[in-house]
Order: sequence, then C-alpha cells, then structure tokens
Amino acid sequence: MNYDMLLLRFGELMLKGKNRGRFERTVLTDVKAVLESFPQAQFLKEYGRLYIVLNGEDHESLIKALKKVFGIDTISPVMVCPSELDKIIETALLFMEKIHLKGETTFKVTSRRVWKPFPHSSQEMNHLVGSPMLKTFSNLKVSMNDPELTLRVEIREQGTYLYCEVIPGAGGFPRGSNGKAMLLLSGGIDSPVAGWSSMRRGLEVECVHFYSYPFTSRMAKEKVIDLAKVLAGYAGEIKIHLVPFTEVQTAFTGIGQDNLIITLMRRAMLRIATMLANREGALALVTGDSLGQVASQTLGSMNVIGRATEIPLLRPLIMMDKNEIITLSKEIGTYDLSILPFEDCCTLFVPKSPATNPNLRIVEKIEHRIQTLPTMLQEAVDRTETLVLTSNSHVDLSGEEEVVNGDWF
Repeated sequence: MNYDMLLLRFGELMLKGKNRGRFERTVLTDVKAVLESFPQAQFLKEYGRLYIVLNGEDHESLIKALKKVFGIDTISPVMVCPSELDKIIETALLFMEKIHLKGETTFKVTSRRVWKPFPHSSQEMNHLVGSPMLKTFSNLKVSMNDPELTLRVEIREQGTYLYCEVIPGAGGFPRGSNGKAMLLLSGGIDSPVAGWSSMRRGLEVECVHFYSYPFTSRMAKEKVIDLAKVLAGYAGEIKIHLVPFTEVQTAFTGIGQDNLIITLMRRAMLRIATMLANREGALALVTGDSLGQVASQTLGSMNVIGRATEIPLLRPLIMMDKNEIITLSKEIGTYDLSILPFEDCCTLFVPKSPATNPNLRIVEKIEHRIQTLPTMLQEAVDRTETLVLTSNSHVDLSGEEEVVNGDWF
C-alpha cells in the first residue's frame, strides 16, 4: 500500500508538564537524524503529535528506523485526502481494497471531527463511511466491541487522515533527557538489555568494558564492541571505554580468598567505573544485575559490592527473570551476539564456591592489605581507551595495535 505520511505519537513524555516542550524538541532532533537517510521525507509538528510526509519514501523502512527512537510511543501509516465527504468515502474504499482482506473480517469505523466547520458529526461519519464499505466488501461484518480491524478517520481542516495500524514504538523518554550514566557492559545477555532499558528511560549511556588480555581473546573484545554498536543504533552514537583489567584482576588471585574473588573484582570494577563517571560527567552507574541469578547477585553480595561506590547504582533488571531478559534481548537485537562463545573477564577465575553473603568488614580488610590496589585502579583508568561508535562503525582489532575506522579519544 502507498501511504502518504506517518503519524507519530508521543507517550510518557506527555506527562511531564512544563518539561514537555524540551522533551518534544529532543525527540524532534532524533527524528530529524533518522530522516537524513530518507531525503524526500518531511516532518510536520502539531501539539502532541508529529507527522512525517513520505513524498514517495518507503514507509516500512522508515517505520523500522523510527521504532528505535525513544519517546515515540506509536506509529501509524496514514492515507490523506481532502476533507470532503465524497473524497473521504472514496479514500476509505481504496484503503480497504489495498488491505487485501482474507475471509470474513469484523470491523468498525471510528471518526474524529477535529475541524468543527465540517458539516457532519463524528457519529454521523461512522455511518456515512461504514455503510459504503459494507456494501462494497461482502466479507466485512460490523463489530463495535471487539473488531479485528478499526478504520480511524480524523477530519482536519488541512485534510482527512485515514489509518488502521497502530504500531508500537520504543516509548519511554527521549535520549539523554534524564542525564548520563555509565553502563558496565560485559559480553553476556543481561548488561546490553540493562543498557537499552536505561536509554529508554531517557539516560545517555556510555559503556565501560573490562578486558583481561591475554586471558580474554580479541574476539571477546570485538563481541562487546558489536553489542555497543547495536545500542548505538538506538542512541545514534555511543561511547565505549575499554579498560585493561588484567593487573587488577590477577592481584586478587594470590591472596588465599578464592571465595571472595568475584566480590573483590566487582567492587574494583565499580570503583574504576565511578572514576570514569566523574571524569565524563555521568551521575550514575548501570549494571545488568538480576536478583538471585548468580552468587554475586544475591542481596548480601549486592549490598557489599554496591558499597564500593558513592554514586547511584541503577539495576534496571533487578526483578526480571532470565526468560524475560532473554525475550527482551531478542527484541532489541543483542541476543545472538551475547550467546557467542567468547569469554570475558567476568567469567575468569570463578571459584567453585563463591561467597553469596560476604562480610563487608572482611572484604574491606582484604582490600586494605593490597597496598598497590589504588595505584592499579588509577593506572587502569589512565590506560583506558575510548571509542565513539555508530551502528555502522568498523573496528579492526586484528593487529597487535588496535586500529579503528572511527574516533579514538
């Protein structure tokens, strides 16, 4: 079907009162960025809505791109005609013909007369449009309560809009409208979903990945960069900070406290991520923790690990079970990458019996014994490499020195 334009509806951001204008401007900026790949399309803005005039652009491709824009609640492809009764009926019949109905289909017409000088009321229009459709299409049956298809007719002065699809968008708040946070991004299933969930709530996310060469492979690093690129598809671009973690991680292996290695390692990660957050102007950390999923995600472990930072520690997946997380990872496009069999540093040196209820006083005492730990943490920050990625960035890690087709900082 050849549609004339797309109707975009804002969701939660409409509840933000005096901040609504700022939120809408942010969404508009993101939509304009999408339209750069569709040069014929143009946008029209109305209160609480945004219209994209297609001008021949492929509506399916544009909808696919717009579904990644946070702040857009729903999208409807629309046919437009003059606000004249005969033209509206003619377009409604054409619309229904293009749908190619299969078998008996229940339907109703829902009209909305926004332009009050139009001579027929909304209720009258339901009958005036619906009756010719029943006469023309024998497989249509009226159902007012639970129709399979609802034809919506909006009568405005500049034209009448007809549509039936209401396609879910990403929803949430516009990108970056609620501040910046640092995402601890591993190569697993959970942390990319946590990053997406945070971005959906209006956070600008920068990724922090810890790698332990030579214990982790180049492929593990590439996997995480690819995951960040998927997230960049929703954000436009995203920063990833690659932290060398070998010295810090191995410092915990010879102290005779194997059951606490995971706790010590994660506390060190939070400290490094906090230092990077302070440097980058981020106000929170984000992790992929899900309560009770592994030893480090029991309430006791999370309490001790979380004490390593003084800035807010956000856990978007905390009450989700694994199946819910996997389902969401498939929807956002990270699952197939996450299950690739390349280990990251989070899976190294895992003890047979990790502590599930560590003692904070003992953990702090062990950390104090490693006198070089603060220096190692600072050196890890100083040696961190930062890359700005888009969804199409090409990163070449094949050589001994990492070469990138993008911007290193």
